[in-house]
Amino acid sequence: MSEEPREKRAGWEPTRHPPLPRPTYFPAGLALGSALIFLGCITSWVILLAGAGLFAAALAGWIAEIRHER
Repeated sequence: MSEEPREKRAGWEPTRHPPLPRPTYFPAGLALGSALIFLGCITSWVILLAGAGLFAAALAGWIAEIRHER
């Protein structure tokens, strides 16, 4: 029995791969922003504001990227 490549077997067709989104740093920014918000709740309002600013900026950037992707 000869081995044929998968593309040439009868009844087999290769499937298309869905396009993947490009890598981004926005999820990491959201995670760091939320961590700073929680840390700021127990330490200082300055850290809380920095975390809220980073969280808001990362969320806005990620939403804008998703809206323009399609």
